Amino acid sequence: MAQPNDVSGTAALAICESLLLALNDRNILPESEIIGILKDAAAAHHHAPKGENGISELHAAVANLINGILAGGNSVRRR
Repeated sequence: MAQPNDVSGTAALAICESLLLALNDRNILPESEIIGILKDAAAAHHHAPKGENGISELHAAVANLINGILAGGNSVRRR
């Protein structure tokens, strides 16, 4: 599925990634908790009920994006 050009969504993603990094850098949340948050978010979209008008495709794309972030380590500074 092609990713829509969504400025507000891209901004929200960047802000959330920065917050996760800051929480980890300040030792507020450990890496394992941040990874858990991302896994939970991906699972929520992966298991979302099938909807009309391609909503299930959107949820699948969101889950894939979050799993890509996990695989790339973008939201956690790996030590």
